[in-house]
Amino acid sequence: MFCRNCKTELKLNLIDLGDAPLSNGYLSKDQLCVKEPTYPLHVKVCENCYLVQTMDYVTSKDVFTSKYHYFSRTSTTWVKHALEFAARITKELELDSSSLVIEIASNDGYLLQHFNNLNIPNFGIEPTKSTADSAREFGVETLEEFFSEELSITLTSQGRCADLLIGNNVYAHVPDINDFTRGMRKILKPEGVIVLEFPHLLNMIKETLFDTIYHEHFSYLALGTVKSIFRAAGLRIWDVEKIKTHGGSLRIYGCRVESNRIETLRVEDLIKEEIEAGLFSTKAYENFESESHKIKNQLREFLFAKRENGKIVIAYGAAAKGNTLLNFAGIESDLISYVVDASTAKQGLYLPGSHIPIYAPEKMLEGGFESILILPWNLSAEICSFIKQDLKITAEIFSAIPKIRFY
Repeated sequence: MFCRNCKTELKLNLIDLGDAPLSNGYLSKDQLCVKEPTYPLHVKVCENCYLVQTMDYVTSKDVFTSKYHYFSRTSTTWVKHALEFAARITKELELDSSSLVIEIASNDGYLLQHFNNLNIPNFGIEPTKSTADSAREFGVETLEEFFSEELSITLTSQGRCADLLIGNNVYAHVPDINDFTRGMRKILKPEGVIVLEFPHLLNMIKETLFDTIYHEHFSYLALGTVKSIFRAAGLRIWDVEKIKTHGGSLRIYGCRVESNRIETLRVEDLIKEEIEAGLFSTKAYENFESESHKIKNQLREFLFAKRENGKIVIAYGAAAKGNTLLNFAGIESDLISYVVDASTAKQGLYLPGSHIPIYAPEKMLEGGFESILILPWNLSAEICSFIKQDLKITAEIFSAIPKIRFY
């Protein structure tokens, strides 16, 4: 395989997670009787531009289907994050009724609904029918398409160019990252601003967050690498923030190279931090796979001990990252009886690979279990509060990444 960015042959391995189903490929009861497709989940590092990337075994159309099950609105933490961002960026950029906000991968309208409330014109671009339909129900105009350079040319010809172009947790999800980036430049007004959020590669390596690897994440991104990709497309990064979402993410601010916006010191400071951490050499990646196996084995030993002592463990959150963890560790319903999730779209289905059944959170009120494993550990505060305060459940609560941690 060759790098999706610079076309250098990929030789440096980060991790081989074996064959795995699509992490958002939840199954109905009838589908349990049919052989489930799996694909190699193997990540490599480009030793030229240091874009970390999955091997090419699936396409975006394989992953983002009409029945895609991830709805951003389900998480109160994420909706609050979106509300705070909308209010802040509107003030900073002085957006008003003459502005246009475009969000790429707008999901169920969790973010653009706030711009509606501020009377700022906007629309979303979202390829999955399930989430696009949900967004429209909330009054968010949604174009049901994959974003690309070709689409941006079409929209630009219609006069639909962005004062603010948003992409939250989509930049890592595109196989052709160069085409996507060129498209962002084309659809941006001369002094428009791009804001992207994506998990930071530095945190993934430091904390051994291997469960954030799944087929729909085609890339794992360092700021230095993104800066070079932007530059090749006629864009530049003028500011960056560290944010807490997804175990540590970056929020980057981009513009056209000829824009008058002044680059802050935070950009080069963060790139220096990445260099010092070894992200642009091979040393940062050498122990990632062995450390991932240690985490996997620790969880298996913990669950085996629970089973031997007659204790029942359940899980909270039918998250994609949880499916990577469970399938890599070979954990099925003999070790985790069931999982609960607040998303009605997932309830009544089964996790891909492990085939663990998914119920509504109220299932926990029946009791009969000792421990709860939080799979979306990045939402542990929200989930613990719901379990302890709303449901009044006193069971042991823990997560497994980057180590077993009790709450």
